[in-house]
Amino acid sequence: MVREFAFAAAVLASLTADAHTMVTGWAYPPACCRGSELGGDCERIPDASVSKGQRGFSITLRPGDHHLVTREHRFKIPYGDEIPSGDSDYHICLHPTEHHMNCFFAPPDGV
Repeated sequence: MVREFAFAAAVLASLTADAHTMVTGWAYPPACCRGSELGGDCERIPDASVSKGQRGFSITLRPGDHHLVTREHRFKIPYGDEIPSGDSDYHICLHPTEHHMNCFFAPPDGV
């Protein structure tokens, strides 16, 4: 019985560690998100962190804007490289470290 419980717990942990789902029901694609809801590398970021220019989005992340960020980072995302978010918020995935932007999500009206 203990073995069955341990197996079930391992299966459940592996299912929840692949990607995480937003309250609104959409999930980050597995290629973008590595980790779980509590320890993943994807997170909503403040609208104030994102500005729109002629060629794309400029993102300035400061400590507190994303749980992985320990110092200021700037990223440029050309228009067309963003992924539509499933809500009205901006989201970013940082992987393998806080210095690397893996995926950027913008609201459908974000362009």
